[in-house]
Amino acid sequence: MLHLTTVRVGSLMARRATAAFTTSSARMSSHGTEVAESEDMSKPMYWDRRAIPLPDRAYKQDLTAADKSLKQKEKGPWGQLSKEEKIALYRLKFDKTFPEMKQGSAEWKTVVAGFFFFVGLTGLVVLWQAHYVYPPRPRTFDEEWKAKQLKRMLDMKVNQIEGFATHWDYEKGQWK
Repeated sequence: MLHLTTVRVGSLMARRATAAFTTSSARMSSHGTEVAESEDMSKPMYWDRRAIPLPDRAYKQDLTAADKSLKQKEKGPWGQLSKEEKIALYRLKFDKTFPEMKQGSAEWKTVVAGFFFFVGLTGLVVLWQAHYVYPPRPRTFDEEWKAKQLKRMLDMKVNQIEGFATHWDYEKGQWK
Protein backbone atom coordinates (compact mmCIF):
# COMPACT_ATOMS: atom_id res chain seq x y z
CA MET A 1 0.00 0.00 0.00
CA LEU A 2 2.78 2.43 0.94
CA HIS A 3 4.69 1.49 -2.21
CA LEU A 4 1.64 2.27 -4.38
CA THR A 5 1.22 5.72 -2.76
CA THR A 6 4.92 6.51 -3.21
CA VAL A 7 4.71 5.58 -6.89
CA ARG A 8 1.68 7.83 -7.38
CA VAL A 9 3.32 10.79 -5.61
CA GLY A 10 6.56 10.23 -7.56
CA SER A 11 4.72 10.10 -10.87
CA LEU A 12 2.76 13.27 -10.01
CA MET A 13 5.96 15.12 -9.05
CA ALA A 14 7.68 13.97 -12.24
CA ARG A 15 4.78 15.22 -14.38
CA ARG A 16 4.79 18.61 -12.65
CA ALA A 17 8.55 18.95 -12.99
CA THR A 18 8.33 18.09 -16.68
CA ALA A 19 5.56 20.64 -17.16
CA ALA A 20 7.57 23.30 -15.33
CA PHE A 21 10.59 22.89 -17.60
CA THR A 22 8.70 22.85 -20.90
CA THR A 23 8.19 26.05 -22.86
CA SER A 24 5.38 28.33 -21.80
CA SER A 25 3.60 28.02 -25.16
CA ALA A 26 3.52 24.24 -24.82
CA ARG A 27 2.13 24.54 -21.31
CA MET A 28 -0.51 27.11 -22.28
CA SER A 29 -1.59 25.21 -25.39
CA SER A 30 -2.48 22.27 -23.18
CA HIS A 31 -5.05 24.49 -21.46
CA GLY A 32 -6.76 25.32 -24.73
CA THR A 33 -5.93 29.04 -24.71
CA GLU A 34 -3.34 30.92 -26.69
CA VAL A 35 -1.05 33.16 -24.65
CA ALA A 36 1.47 35.62 -26.04
CA GLU A 37 5.11 34.97 -25.25
CA SER A 38 6.65 37.30 -22.71
CA GLU A 39 9.77 39.33 -23.44
CA ASP A 40 13.02 38.15 -21.95
CA MET A 41 14.09 41.22 -20.02
CA SER A 42 17.60 39.85 -19.46
CA LYS A 43 18.48 40.29 -23.14
CA PRO A 44 19.47 43.69 -24.59
CA MET A 45 16.47 45.59 -25.92
CA TYR A 46 15.94 48.49 -28.29
CA TRP A 47 14.43 51.70 -26.86
CA ASP A 48 13.79 55.00 -28.63
CA ARG A 49 14.12 57.51 -25.80
CA ARG A 50 15.63 60.98 -25.60
CA ALA A 51 16.99 60.25 -22.12
CA ILE A 52 18.87 57.17 -23.38
CA PRO A 53 20.39 58.21 -26.72
CA LEU A 54 22.28 54.92 -27.27
CA PRO A 55 20.07 51.83 -26.96
CA ASP A 56 21.45 48.44 -25.91
CA ARG A 57 21.19 46.97 -29.38
CA ALA A 58 20.71 48.11 -32.96
CA TYR A 59 17.20 48.74 -34.25
CA LYS A 60 17.48 46.35 -37.17
CA GLN A 61 18.77 42.91 -36.19
CA ASP A 62 18.17 40.88 -39.37
CA LEU A 63 20.23 42.46 -42.12
CA THR A 64 19.57 41.94 -45.82
CA ALA A 65 22.39 41.49 -48.34
CA ALA A 66 22.24 45.21 -49.21
CA ASP A 67 22.43 46.12 -45.51
CA LYS A 68 25.44 43.83 -45.02
CA SER A 69 27.28 45.39 -47.96
CA LEU A 70 26.47 48.84 -46.59
CA LYS A 71 27.89 47.78 -43.18
CA GLN A 72 31.10 46.65 -44.94
CA LYS A 73 31.26 49.99 -46.74
CA GLU A 74 30.82 51.73 -43.37
CA LYS A 75 34.18 50.37 -42.20
CA GLY A 76 35.94 52.40 -44.90
CA PRO A 77 36.29 56.18 -45.12
CA TRP A 78 33.01 57.99 -44.50
CA GLY A 79 33.83 60.64 -47.08
CA GLN A 80 33.11 58.10 -49.83
CA LEU A 81 29.58 57.43 -48.50
CA SER A 82 26.69 59.34 -50.01
CA LYS A 83 24.12 61.17 -47.89
CA GLU A 84 21.52 58.46 -48.59
CA GLU A 85 23.94 55.74 -47.48
CA LYS A 86 24.67 57.61 -44.24
CA ILE A 87 20.93 57.94 -43.59
CA ALA A 88 20.45 54.23 -44.34
CA LEU A 89 23.26 53.38 -41.88
CA TYR A 90 21.61 55.58 -39.26
CA ARG A 91 18.28 53.81 -39.83
CA LEU A 92 19.97 50.44 -39.32
CA LYS A 93 21.09 51.52 -35.87
CA PHE A 94 18.18 53.81 -34.84
CA ASP A 95 14.48 53.91 -35.65
CA LYS A 96 13.84 57.61 -34.98
CA THR A 97 15.88 60.80 -35.02
CA PHE A 98 15.79 63.23 -32.09
CA PRO A 99 13.30 65.59 -33.81
CA GLU A 100 11.05 62.61 -34.52
CA MET A 101 11.26 61.56 -30.84
CA LYS A 102 10.50 65.12 -29.69
CA GLN A 103 7.46 65.38 -31.94
CA GLY A 104 4.34 65.43 -29.81
CA SER A 105 1.50 63.02 -30.15
CA ALA A 106 -2.24 63.61 -30.14
CA GLU A 107 -2.65 61.47 -27.02
CA TRP A 108 -3.50 64.54 -24.92
CA LYS A 109 -6.73 64.91 -26.90
CA THR A 110 -7.79 61.43 -25.87
CA VAL A 111 -6.94 62.12 -22.23
CA VAL A 112 -8.89 65.41 -22.20
CA ALA A 113 -11.84 63.79 -23.99
CA GLY A 114 -11.86 60.95 -21.46
CA PHE A 115 -11.72 63.44 -18.58
CA PHE A 116 -14.67 65.44 -19.92
CA PHE A 117 -16.60 62.25 -20.66
CA PHE A 118 -16.31 61.09 -17.06
CA VAL A 119 -17.09 64.56 -15.69
CA GLY A 120 -20.22 64.65 -17.87
CA LEU A 121 -21.20 61.14 -16.83
CA THR A 122 -20.77 62.10 -13.17
CA GLY A 123 -22.94 65.18 -13.72
CA LEU A 124 -25.67 63.05 -15.26
CA VAL A 125 -25.54 60.66 -12.30
CA VAL A 126 -25.81 63.58 -9.87
CA LEU A 127 -28.79 65.03 -11.78
CA TRP A 128 -30.47 61.62 -11.86
CA GLN A 129 -29.94 61.22 -8.11
CA ALA A 130 -31.29 64.71 -7.41
CA HIS A 131 -34.42 63.95 -9.40
CA TYR A 132 -35.15 60.32 -8.49
CA VAL A 133 -33.21 59.46 -5.32
CA TYR A 134 -33.14 62.45 -2.99
CA PRO A 135 -36.32 63.71 -1.28
CA PRO A 136 -37.62 67.21 -2.08
CA ARG A 137 -35.96 70.17 -0.35
CA PRO A 138 -37.38 70.95 3.08
CA ARG A 139 -39.55 74.06 3.38
CA THR A 140 -37.05 75.51 5.87
CA PHE A 141 -34.75 76.34 2.92
CA ASP A 142 -37.29 78.66 1.28
CA GLU A 143 -36.56 82.41 1.40
CA GLU A 144 -39.97 83.09 2.89
CA TRP A 145 -39.32 80.68 5.75
CA LYS A 146 -35.87 82.19 6.40
CA ALA A 147 -37.35 85.70 6.56
CA LYS A 148 -40.00 84.58 9.06
CA GLN A 149 -37.36 82.80 11.14
CA LEU A 150 -35.14 85.90 11.21
CA LYS A 151 -38.09 88.09 12.24
CA ARG A 152 -39.00 85.65 15.03
CA MET A 153 -35.39 85.58 16.29
CA LEU A 154 -35.28 89.38 16.32
CA ASP A 155 -38.62 89.50 18.14
CA MET A 156 -37.26 87.07 20.74
CA LYS A 157 -34.08 89.19 20.99
CA VAL A 158 -31.85 86.16 20.47
CA ASN A 159 -28.17 86.78 21.40
CA GLN A 160 -28.70 90.47 21.89
CA ILE A 161 -25.22 91.15 23.34
CA GLU A 162 -22.87 89.81 20.66
CA GLY A 163 -25.03 88.20 17.93
CA PHE A 164 -26.74 89.59 14.87
CA ALA A 165 -29.45 91.17 17.05
CA THR A 166 -26.90 93.83 18.05
CA HIS A 167 -27.10 95.16 14.48
CA TRP A 168 -30.90 95.59 14.62
CA ASP A 169 -32.41 98.88 15.68
CA TYR A 170 -35.56 97.91 17.64
CA GLU A 171 -36.89 101.49 17.82
CA LYS A 172 -36.76 102.14 14.05
CA GLY A 173 -37.39 98.50 13.05
CA GLN A 174 -34.45 98.33 10.61
CA TRP A 175 -30.81 97.30 10.44
CA LYS A 176 -28.27 99.73 11.93
